[in-house]
Amino acid sequence: MENVRDPREHINEEPRHDLMDVVFGFGGMLTFMTVVFAAAVIIKFVIS
Repeated sequence: MENVRDPREHINEEPRHDLMDVVFGFGGMLTFMTVVFAAAVIIKFVIS
């Protein structure tokens, strides 16, 4: 392993599924923001 910058020398030890990571991240953030929005609406109605 003389050339450490050669990508062919590095074996992908843990394969990742990037699309699923993006889907879960987007879904998680969407869920979180929906909960925050619903809480803000409820708090607004309670205050007024």
